[in-house]
Amino acid sequence: MQDLGNTQYFRVGTETETGAEAVLSTVYEALTEKGYNPVNQIVGYIMSGDPTYITSHKNARSLIMKVERDELVEKLLEEYIRAKGWKAG
Repeated sequence: MQDLGNTQYFRVGTETETGAEAVLSTVYEALTEKGYNPVNQIVGYIMSGDPTYITSHKNARSLIMKVERDELVEKLLEEYIRAKGWKAG
């Protein structure tokens, strides 16, 4: 049984450009080209896991399914923290 009084650490290796970053860029572009709100669609996919939130234009649906959803969230959070000028731990 785990000791719930201690905080678990989750560590991820760093890369210069992740697959998640490239996938998000392609998916964002494809959704925009098709007239969708890319933020809403990507959030819908991340929250539900339902790939139909993502267009198949530019192979975006297949690409996003190759990246784990937690990796997408991690990349988005890293970029948000960087944009805010906060120090990531």
